[in-house]
Amino acid sequence: MKFFKLFILFSVLTSFGVNAQIDSRQLDDLIKNTLKTFDVPGISVGVIKDGEVVYAKGHGVKALSTKEKMNENTLVGIASNSKGFTCFALAMLVDQGKLNWDDKVTKYIPEFRLYDAWVTQNFTVRDLVTHRSGLGLGAGDLMFFPENDHFDVQKVIGNLKYIKPSTSFRSTFEYNNNMFIVAGEVLKRVSGLSWEDFIETKILIPVGMTNSKAAYSRVTDKSNIIEAHTMADGKLTQIPHDWDDTANAAGGIVSNVSDMLIWAKFLMNNAVTQTGERLLSEEQLHELWQLQTPLKVGKNDSYQSHFKGYGLGWFVCDVKGGYKQVYHTGGLLGTVTQFTIIPELNLGIVVLTNQMNGSAFTTITNTIKDSYLGYENRNWLTKLGQSNVNWYKYNDSIKTEVFNKVNAFKLSPLQPKPSQILGTYNDPWFGNIIIKEELNTIRLFAENSKTLKANLMPYNATTYVVKWDNRSYDADCFIQFTFDENGNAISATLKPIAPITDFSYDFEDLKLTKTD
Repeated sequence: MKFFKLFILFSVLTSFGVNAQIDSRQLDDLIKNTLKTFDVPGISVGVIKDGEVVYAKGHGVKALSTKEKMNENTLVGIASNSKGFTCFALAMLVDQGKLNWDDKVTKYIPEFRLYDAWVTQNFTVRDLVTHRSGLGLGAGDLMFFPENDHFDVQKVIGNLKYIKPSTSFRSTFEYNNNMFIVAGEVLKRVSGLSWEDFIETKILIPVGMTNSKAAYSRVTDKSNIIEAHTMADGKLTQIPHDWDDTANAAGGIVSNVSDMLIWAKFLMNNAVTQTGERLLSEEQLHELWQLQTPLKVGKNDSYQSHFKGYGLGWFVCDVKGGYKQVYHTGGLLGTVTQFTIIPELNLGIVVLTNQMNGSAFTTITNTIKDSYLGYENRNWLTKLGQSNVNWYKYNDSIKTEVFNKVNAFKLSPLQPKPSQILGTYNDPWFGNIIIKEELNTIRLFAENSKTLKANLMPYNATTYVVKWDNRSYDADCFIQFTFDENGNAISATLKPIAPITDFSYDFEDLKLTKTD
């Protein structure tokens, strides 16, 4: 990583005093230093206060390959910030009397099934969008992440019944994208429009978000759009856009700072557009921001929060003095975003990036927010910059230790013979994983995800390391085999090597049984 002199950082940040709202020059400096600290090529930031845009600007570049400047109109996939739009759309149907939040999902999707029959029968539309299904964190995400063309919405819905829950129904918050895919299908079946058409014609266009699209595939003019970037084996690397249209209801919208500020103003204006049209009743807007699934508040919470949780497509909490904060983040391969509003302060903050490091958007959002809440300078850049360094060092140490053991085990007589593990392994919802030998190397292929290809390297007598060909994934994992009495593999499970692995690499939910 590239670092800059701390005295420059100190002089910039200490200018933020108690109750002193950050000005444009200070924010320019903060963002430029954030780019350097977290190795982010480009960031666009917007701030709206009391109905007026007080800051909207891009910094850095859209892509390492072109070096073209990023600006406030540069398009970025907002990822899971799309979930707020999905729930807003469902709320519109509630207003129209076509839907109730507590309707059973099977009323609209009769084929909907989960692992447990009782849960299936009692699962509501509200349950779809509150992350309390009982399924584990990111369960089933491999059906659309990384991008593949095998699983459409119907296949996702059909496969949910095979995924075993990790907790009891409605007991625990476990973030899940696939439930939002189902919610998008409910929207389609009730409204008669595709999720994408509904979002664009009923929300984006009326609100005035004229540059935004409901899906990357709908962006026809790509002259001002980011490329994605990530750290791959310690080096900042540009990677292809990766998002499957199957999951648009969970994270497909493409927008920019200018349009997202319009969205913030609209929401804080009680869902009334710039032309005076009300798109949602005050009752339903209020419902979206009510806590549905509680989350724990840390003992030393940075914003003196008393409660925190998930509403309908939004995280909600209180911040200093009891102000309600409504917010969400989003992440795709190579980009992360954050959207925050504090309605009682009439304050909105938007941060869009083209590198998948959340510490960058947290640094910017928290510094801006602090200046309006009256916090003394808390040096988020210094604090999170050091945490970021420590986080990468910690993960690198784990990976180094694992690959050192791989090298040490190369000549061990305990190594399984290739013939003991070669063959086809099936998971009920993900499909086949094939392990075969090519040029004296054991290779792994996912039949239904063409990008998941890897070398297998012996780690101990029962376990191999899966080293993915695409190093930008940063998701190497263990595959542990179970052997029969003759020493032949009969099943296998996987788990990530290091905690930096994105939760959407849902390897741990795969239960592989050898079929040949």
